[in-house]
Amino acid sequence: MGLPAGDTTLAQFDTYAELLVSYNEKINLTSITEPQEIAEKHFLDSVVPQNLIPEGSRVIDVGTGAGFPGLPLRIVRPDIELMLLDSLEKRIHFLQEAVSAMHLEGVTFLHARAEDAAREPAWREKFDVAAARAVAQLRVLCEYCLPFVRVGGYFLAWKGPGAEEEAAACKRALQTLGGELLEIRPLVIPGTDLDHKIVVIKKVRQTPPGYPRKAGKPTKSPL
Repeated sequence: MGLPAGDTTLAQFDTYAELLVSYNEKINLTSITEPQEIAEKHFLDSVVPQNLIPEGSRVIDVGTGAGFPGLPLRIVRPDIELMLLDSLEKRIHFLQEAVSAMHLEGVTFLHARAEDAAREPAWREKFDVAAARAVAQLRVLCEYCLPFVRVGGYFLAWKGPGAEEEAAACKRALQTLGGELLEIRPLVIPGTDLDHKIVVIKKVRQTPPGYPRKAGKPTKSPL
C-alpha cells in the first residue's frame, strides 16, 4: 500500500494493539478486539489517507477515543505534531500510557470538550489539520473541528457510506464556520469490503467568534 512499515513501526503497532485489548477489559474503548480486525478497521483505516496531511503539520484529533485516527497517523508520520483531544479522562490516561509504551514523541493530550477547548486562544485556529473519526454527524463535526483550524488548513472527517448525504446537509454549517468542501475520497483497503470515505474540507475564512456554541448545543441544534 506504499505505507512505511519498518521494524520499529510494526513494533509500535503491535504494542498499541496489545494495550488496546488489555485496557478494553477495564474501560470501553472498542468493540473490535481481534488482531486482523484491529489492523484493518482501526490501524489501516486511520493511516490510508496520510498523504492528505501536509508535511510538518500540527494536527488535532478531535474526540480521539482510543486514539483513532491520530495515533496510527503519528506512527507512520513522525514529521507531524499531534494533539489528542477527548472529554473522558480515562481515555486520556490510556492514550498517555500507549504513547509512553510506544516511545512516541511530539504527542500532547487535552482533556476537554471540543466546544470548550476551541474557544481557548491557545488552541483556536492554531492547527494545520483537524481530524475526526466516527464522532458525530458531519454538520456537528464541522462546528467541533473547524474552529481549531487555521485559515488555509484542512478538516478531515472519516465517514461511512452516507458521506455524500452528510456533506450535502452541511452546506449551511460550512458557510457559517468558514469551510469549503473540497472532495469526498474513497478509502480503499485492499482485501477488505470496508466502505469508508474521507471528507476533505478546507478552511477558507475565520470562524466567527460565536462558534462553537456552548457545550451540547451543536448536537441538539445542528447548523
